[in-house]
Amino acid sequence: MSMIYKRIIVKFSGEALADKKGILDQKKLATVAHIVRKIHDAGVEVGIVVGAGNIWRGRLAESIGIEQAVGDYMGMLGTIINALAIQSAIEQQGLVCKVQSSINVNQVCEPYIRRRAIHHLEKGEIVIFAGGTGNPYFTTDTTATLRALEVGAEAILMAKNGVDGVYDSDPRVNPEAKLLPELTFHEVIEKKLKVMDLTAVAMLEGKDMKIHVFNMDAEASFMALLEGKKVGTIVR
Repeated sequence: MSMIYKRIIVKFSGEALADKKGILDQKKLATVAHIVRKIHDAGVEVGIVVGAGNIWRGRLAESIGIEQAVGDYMGMLGTIINALAIQSAIEQQGLVCKVQSSINVNQVCEPYIRRRAIHHLEKGEIVIFAGGTGNPYFTTDTTATLRALEVGAEAILMAKNGVDGVYDSDPRVNPEAKLLPELTFHEVIEKKLKVMDLTAVAMLEGKDMKIHVFNMDAEASFMALLEGKKVGTIVR
């Protein structure tokens, strides 16, 4: 079956790579790599953005007296660690994978260069965008939006842990919460729904881009939505 997108950005949280015992889990890394392999083999070009919540969180910086800008840089370095771990797992699947960082760490990965990233994607290579935006005060959600726009991706896949999509209220608090199958960027901003960072959403308003929010624990969801089936929530 043909896929509805040619080029996508997949956003994984740092927590998606960890277990309760440590910051990285071999099985979870292997799962991510297996998913990427299936998407690649279906003919879709894949860029990845990963968070660093398994290694470092901004709340921790505040609690121990580290100013936000410094804490944000520490988080950016955490995304590079996660990107290298995912790269290793993907390479074990037999794919070519490049890590590009917006922070210069040339000993371990390439610097982020838009044209080079597009060239890698066109060759069927996987590109992991690490180092956040390179600036403090921005989240990795904003990184996903920026890179998606820069490389001409058609959609961002927000793979969530144990969350089926966007609800009208917190399903953990309200058992009557309803899944919202479709939203506009304006509705997300207006209702302050927790799809992704609102700065990232605001950048997409008026753009020809879609965000899919779904449960990454159901591996089949990735291929189903790429085949055009209704999975989770779509924001357009």
